[in-house]
Amino acid sequence: MNADKIVELFPSGVISAPPSKSMSHRAVICAGAAAGESKIDNVAFSRDIEATISCMENLGCKITRAARSLTIKGGLKESRAQVLNCGESGTTLRLLMPITSQLRNEISFTGQGRLMRRPLAPYLQVLAQHGVLSSWSENTLTLKGNLQHGSYELPGDISSQYVSGLLLALPLLRGNSEIQLTTPLQSASYVGLTLDMMEKFGVPVDNHGYEKFAITGGQAYRPAETTIEGDYSQAAFFLVAGALGRECEVRGLNKKSRQGDRKIINILENSGALIETTPEGGLIVHGRNLLPQVVDVSDIPDLVPPLAALFSFCEGTSRIINAARLRMKESDRLQAVTEALNSLGGRVRIEGDSLLINGVPALRGGEMESFNDHRIAMMGAVAAIRSESAVCVKNSNCVGKSYPEFWRDFEKTPREGLK
Repeated sequence: MNADKIVELFPSGVISAPPSKSMSHRAVICAGAAAGESKIDNVAFSRDIEATISCMENLGCKITRAARSLTIKGGLKESRAQVLNCGESGTTLRLLMPITSQLRNEISFTGQGRLMRRPLAPYLQVLAQHGVLSSWSENTLTLKGNLQHGSYELPGDISSQYVSGLLLALPLLRGNSEIQLTTPLQSASYVGLTLDMMEKFGVPVDNHGYEKFAITGGQAYRPAETTIEGDYSQAAFFLVAGALGRECEVRGLNKKSRQGDRKIINILENSGALIETTPEGGLIVHGRNLLPQVVDVSDIPDLVPPLAALFSFCEGTSRIINAARLRMKESDRLQAVTEALNSLGGRVRIEGDSLLINGVPALRGGEMESFNDHRIAMMGAVAAIRSESAVCVKNSNCVGKSYPEFWRDFEKTPREGLK
């Protein structure tokens, strides 16, 4: 059921950054591929993570949930399901396509929303060159054949998830493989997260400057225990909130994280915000007169919604550049960001693959569409901080895709209420 959310107040408080969704996907897949029992702590059961869990269960894993953890008895087997439902999770689909092609000669994937319309053609082409053919029927993608080891060439500027999916699968093949990128890799940090998680589960890969990857075949994932660190892409909304005047303490972020979205700290500092580290290791952002910026988001696309909210109140014109890939997210995020903020009184326009944002002292508030996009809904919540009247975010429960507790955290009572 759809729901709207009226945002009138952002109370100061303390939140724990939700677990990294990117790392959680990778941990569940690596644990599922490991014969034996693994433990993953600090897991949030968003709809995207539930999609990966469900698919891995259909691939023969036994997964036990606790309040914030998973116990996974892995060891991939021939899929019990002919069709794996990936929900709206592009990560689930792209990471699992190569690995499932080793388990049965034919497997199908389906999903909801815009998932099956998001770019796959270059991925399917490279899979076809290595033994896996594809066909479409309505909203279902079917793969036939078994993945073969060898030399892979693919572009790096469409989706880093293509690279991550192959990296997860190729070590399980008998022979050695190599991935050569034909264009520079965008969102390289996500591939770094994949390599780190694989190594935790006993499968190393030789990384040659994110241009070439040498993969030894005949490897096996080994059971491990791991704890998922806090997610900078989700925490960014609360950090931006601090810069806009509603300070809150965000705990649970790894200051040495490999997450690319850790760049939010530098961007906030460049805007003139002050960042305080608390004795508990949390971060509090203090706002000032905010300065405009030009930010290249080719490696940090998920930061665009919170950055758009931030730049809406910077004194001058900010530019978000190299954002073409945002057109094929859960929504066309260039269009969604523009329409949502402008409906509240913002001054945002699209120029090619960039956003130009002219800062205003305050938004007028009112009603905005979320476009069924979790990050657009969260952007609206943060934009309400400097709105003259309440903001109504349509279909606000779409945040459950990645951050089910967002509204609870957003409405937290003051700091002493944190457990």
